[in-house]
Amino acid sequence: MAEEEAGEGSSLGALLNGVAQQIFYRNGDVTEDVLKGQLYPETTQQQFRALYDKMKALLMSMATADMDHAQLEAFLTAQTRKHGAGGITPEQAAALARFWKAQRGRVRESLLAHSRWEPTLRGLSWRVDLQTAVSRGGPPPTVPVALLELELGAGDREADLLCVELDDHSIQHMLKKMADIQAAIEAVVPHA
Repeated sequence: MAEEEAGEGSSLGALLNGVAQQIFYRNGDVTEDVLKGQLYPETTQQQFRALYDKMKALLMSMATADMDHAQLEAFLTAQTRKHGAGGITPEQAAALARFWKAQRGRVRESLLAHSRWEPTLRGLSWRVDLQTAVSRGGPPPTVPVALLELELGAGDREADLLCVELDDHSIQHMLKKMADIQAAIEAVVPHA
């Protein structure tokens, strides 16, 4: 009996890892059919689908809330108490707790990586230049210009450099747009 429970626990742990490969790490080689065939070949498709969907939903809830140990314990206890109404068994709760303890950081990093816009701004430098006359008697110096150098990169690729030259009018226009963005953000997220 204990050997059977240990086998169920390892199958459930492997199922949780497989579900994580699919939804968090975006591994297309791990499919629902592969998981069923390797981990639960004796189970009907309907029984496996119910277990799969339940574990997927629980993992998504845990990841969305980025549950710490106390939150996880309360969540799993609540899920165990409603065992008859779509909850989980104590063995399933233990497997989820083990999985989350081992994988929480990796899941969080994966979710953060997939939520970033690409390319990202890796660096910004700027300066103000004033062009001078080439020689005596040449035209008077021009108005100052701001030069922005934006270092843009996606993933581990080498960054691209974008250079932008702005005159006084362009700078004023950009500052107004940034103030509009700031006002829109403050309208949605009030100051604490």
